[in-house]
Amino acid sequence: MTTWLRLTMVPGIGPRILADLLDCFDTPEAVLAADSRQLMGVPGVGTTLAHRIRHAADHVDTEGIQAWCEQTGTTILLRCAPEYPRALTELRDAPPVLFCGGHLQAQDALAVSIVGTRHATIYGRRQAERLAYGLARAGVTIVSGLARGIDTAAHRGALDAGGRTIAVLGGGLGKIYPPENAELAETIRGHGALLSEYRPDAAPRGGMFPQRNRLISGLAMAVIVVEAPDRSGALITARLAAEQGRDVFVVPGGVDSRASRGCLQLIRDGATMVRGPEDVLEDLGPAVDSIETDSGHTLRNGSELLLNDQERAVLQAIEPQATAIDAVVARSTLPVHRVLATITVLESRKLVRRLSGQYVARV
Repeated sequence: MTTWLRLTMVPGIGPRILADLLDCFDTPEAVLAADSRQLMGVPGVGTTLAHRIRHAADHVDTEGIQAWCEQTGTTILLRCAPEYPRALTELRDAPPVLFCGGHLQAQDALAVSIVGTRHATIYGRRQAERLAYGLARAGVTIVSGLARGIDTAAHRGALDAGGRTIAVLGGGLGKIYPPENAELAETIRGHGALLSEYRPDAAPRGGMFPQRNRLISGLAMAVIVVEAPDRSGALITARLAAEQGRDVFVVPGGVDSRASRGCLQLIRDGATMVRGPEDVLEDLGPAVDSIETDSGHTLRNGSELLLNDQERAVLQAIEPQATAIDAVVARSTLPVHRVLATITVLESRKLVRRLSGQYVARV
């Protein structure tokens, strides 16, 4: 833990340089023990950064960081830890260390990010709250960035629904920004988590926010953009989401609204327009892993949240491998005619496909 903290918190070491360092030296201990000539053989490592790495103990107060985390109930998650978000491990530039205030749960794998402008209109805030509320009521965790405007509305919508929400910060957990959201941040601690890849005392700076956006999109199965002008961090998040293979949804706005210009551009470029939570749930794709919900159901696909009990029973009876209809009837304990009718519904929702007279669950 100490060597990981010491290396990752060195000023100037970002996720990509760290990945290159570990590709070259394998372990943080080996990186810290390397000489300047060896370090400067790694792309992106110059004289100054090599010197900082060589004298990392002078630049990083690991004992102070660990003491602060203990005092505030903050968990330090290494990338190799089982509690580390599974979805982020897919990213090459995933943070090697995350600071977590609150608690992550297995059901947080079923997450949707809601992002948008800080200068939101009344319409934008209302739509963000409405979407977050409806999705949270369905069991979806809402991810956003704790910023003013759309982010704040999304977090509040999830909390009002009694759901879970995760805030990814553009600075350290000890430097909540904006300061007026300090109380909201504490509420999120109790109903989700605050996450940051930065040391707790790191003050937020402009360049940190675009970098944290890859985590907002990476944590989720899909990203919803609600109000984004031409130049907006939300558009960066949407681009990152597409690169990461996440779905991108957009709330339409008025054609004469400056706050919606970026949204209309995304729709023109092929993003999916949404009118409400049901549109998002219908189109959510497969999860990285099966998700155990707090109600005890196992989900393989986000759209399963729209199923009733009978449809869920039939789907659970169908394996990702070919399953005979007799096996589906036996496992679901439903009459044959109901199973066949239900399979038709599941096929229309693209959760099941027919294969040589048998059925396969899409994963």
